[in-house]
Amino acid sequence: MTTLSTSIDRPVGALQATGRTRALAAVSGVAGLALAGASVTGTGLVAGSWVRAGLVAAWAMAGLVLAQRGSAGLAAVVAGASAVGGVCAATASSADLAGVHVVAASLIPAVALHLELVMPDGRIGRPGRRNLVVGGYAAAAVVGLFLAAGDRVPSVTVVSACVVAALMVGVSSAHQGYVRSTGLDRQRLQLLGCAVAVAIEVALVVAALRVLVDWPADAAEMAAGATALVPLAIVAGTSARVSTRVDKVLVHTVSATGLTAVVVGVYLVIVIGLGNAPAETERTLLALSMLAAAVAALAYVPARERLAESANRLVYGERLPPDEVLRTWGTRLSRSIPMEELLLQLAESLSKVLVLRRAEIWTGTPGRLELAVSVPDRTAPPLLLGDKERPVVTRAGVTGTAWLEVWLPALLEGRPKAQLRVAPASHSGELLGLLVVERAADGDQFTDEDDRVLTELARQVGLALHNVRLDSALQQSLENLKQANDDLRTSRARIVATGDAERRKIERNLHDGAQQHLVALAVNLRLTKDMLSDDPEGAAEMLDALGDAVKDTIQELRDLAHGIYPPLLMDSGLSEALRAAANRSPLMVSVVADGLGRYPSELEAAVYFCCLEALQNAAKHAPGAAVAITLRQTEGELHFTVSDDGPGFDVAAATAGHGFVNMSDRLGAIGGAVEWRSASGDGATVAGAIPLP
Repeated sequence: MTTLSTSIDRPVGALQATGRTRALAAVSGVAGLALAGASVTGTGLVAGSWVRAGLVAAWAMAGLVLAQRGSAGLAAVVAGASAVGGVCAATASSADLAGVHVVAASLIPAVALHLELVMPDGRIGRPGRRNLVVGGYAAAAVVGLFLAAGDRVPSVTVVSACVVAALMVGVSSAHQGYVRSTGLDRQRLQLLGCAVAVAIEVALVVAALRVLVDWPADAAEMAAGATALVPLAIVAGTSARVSTRVDKVLVHTVSATGLTAVVVGVYLVIVIGLGNAPAETERTLLALSMLAAAVAALAYVPARERLAESANRLVYGERLPPDEVLRTWGTRLSRSIPMEELLLQLAESLSKVLVLRRAEIWTGTPGRLELAVSVPDRTAPPLLLGDKERPVVTRAGVTGTAWLEVWLPALLEGRPKAQLRVAPASHSGELLGLLVVERAADGDQFTDEDDRVLTELARQVGLALHNVRLDSALQQSLENLKQANDDLRTSRARIVATGDAERRKIERNLHDGAQQHLVALAVNLRLTKDMLSDDPEGAAEMLDALGDAVKDTIQELRDLAHGIYPPLLMDSGLSEALRAAANRSPLMVSVVADGLGRYPSELEAAVYFCCLEALQNAAKHAPGAAVAITLRQTEGELHFTVSDDGPGFDVAAATAGHGFVNMSDRLGAIGGAVEWRSASGDGATVAGAIPLP
C-alpha cells in the first residue's frame, strides 16, 4: 500500500538521482577539457593533435552546457564521450600509456553508438537498445585489449571507419525514434541531422580531393574535425528558438550532401575508373574542374527557375504554359474567395493561358446547366440534358466539335467556324458543370497538353462545386435548425402562457360557478335547520330544493372536469371520447374511427383536443354545417381530419389565429403537424398526423 511518505520520497529520489547525474556530467566535462589541454602541451605536435584536442574540447563544452540546461542523461553521455576522447588524445604521444590510448580509441565507436541511441532526451528506451549499447561497449573493450596486447595502434582512418559502421548498426533504431518523436524533440533530431549531413559532405569532398589531387595531406584529420558540428548542434538544440524551422534546412542540407556524393562519385568513376590517376601537372586543372562542378551544382536550383521561365517564353511566347492555370487555380482554392469570383478568375486564366477566343463555365443541376461565367461576356439560354444525354456527357471526358454535334448540339449554336473543347465537371458520377473553351477555326489546334489541363481543371472544378453544394446544404440545415429552435422557444412560451390562462379560467369557473352554488347550499342548509321546529313542511320542501341544487353543482363540476381531461377519454379511448363530444355539439357530427387501439395518453389528448378545437370553430363560423371526423392509422402514423361543408375561410388569415397556433403547439410537442385547407364556399378541413412510438 502506497503511503504519503513513499509518494513524496519517489520524486525526491528522482530529483536526487538527476542531480547526481548532472554533477557526474559536469565532472566528466571538466575532465575532458583538462585532457584536451594536456594533449597539446608537448612539443612536436602535428595537425592530428590539434584536431583531437579541438574535438574533445567541443564535446566537453557541450556536456557542460547540457549539464546546466539540458537533459541530465544526455549530458552524462556527451561529457563521458569527451572524457574518453580526452584520454585517447592525451595518451596519443605517450609510449608508456600506449595501451590506454588503444583501449580509449577502441571505445570511441561504442560511444558513438551510445550517443545515437539516446538522442534527443538521454533516455535509451527499450531493453533491446540497452543490450545493443552494452554489447557495443563490451566488444569495443575486448578489441581494445586485444590490440593493446599486440602493440597495435589504430589509425584515425580506421577509427573513423569503425564509427561509421557503429552508426550504421544503430541507424534503424534511431530512425524509429525519430518517427515517434514530436515537437521540440523532433526539431533537435533534425538539427543534429543537419550537422551530420554537413560533416558527411565535408568528408566526401576531402576524400575526393585526397584521391584525385593528393590534397590535403591531413585529410583524415580534416574530415574528423568536421564532426565538431555535431556537439555544436546538440548545444544549439537546447534553445527552442534555434530549433524552430530547421526542417527545411535539413531538407536542403541532405539534398546538397546527396548532390555532392553524386558529383564525387562521377569524378571517381570517370577519372579513376575509366582513365588514369592524374599526373602532378594535371591536379590543379582537375581541382578547378571539381570546383566548377560544385559551383554549377549549387547554382542549378536558383538557375533552373529562370531557365524554365526563359524556355516557356521561347516556346509559348508571351503567354504562360498550360500548367500555370492549374497552379493558380489550386492556389486560389485555398483562399476565402466566393465561388462566382473563382470561376470568373478561372475563365480569365484559361482565356489568357490557352489563347482562347472564348472561355465559358456552365453550372447547375445534372438536367439543367446555365452559363455562369463567360469571357468575353455573353448570354445564352439554359442547356437542358435528357436522361439519354446526361450519363454520356458525364463520362465523356474532353470532347470536340464532332462529338458535340451528336450529343450537345445546343452548345454549337452561335459559334460559326470555331474549335471547341468541352470538359464535364462531375463528382461521384453526378454532372455539376461544363468547361467550354473556344478558338477560331484557323487558330492553333488544341494539343494533348491542353486536353490534359482541361481534364484536371474539370476534376478540380467538379470537386469545388460539390463542396459548395455541401456548404450550401449545411448552411440551410443550420438555418432550419435555428428556425426550429426559435419556433420551439416561441412554442414553449405559448404553452406556458396557455397553461397559465387555463388555470385562471378554471379558478374563475370554480369561483363563479361551483363555489357560488356551494355557498348558497350552506346558507340554505342553515335556514332549513332553523325551519325544522317551526315549519316542518317548509323545511322538507327546502330539502328537496337543496337536493336539486346539489345535483346541479355536481353536474357543473363534472362539466368542468370534462374540459380539463375527459374521464371517458382516459377510460375508453379516442373513439368513444370523440363520439361523446359529437353528441354534445350543436352540429350534425359523424365520427369514423374504426379499428383504432389505445395510444399513449399525451397522443390521445393531443388528437382529442385538436378535434374538439376544430368542432368549436365549425360551430362558431359554420352554424348548421355537417361535420365529419375521421381517424385512421397508417404504418407508423395516426391521421385525423375534421371536415365541414360550411362557407370556408381564408387559410392565410386563419392560420395566424390562436386556434391554429394551439393545434400546432399541441402536435409539435409530440412530433406531429397540422394543416388547414379551405376555399371560399367549399367548406374547410383540418388535417393532422402524429408519428406513433
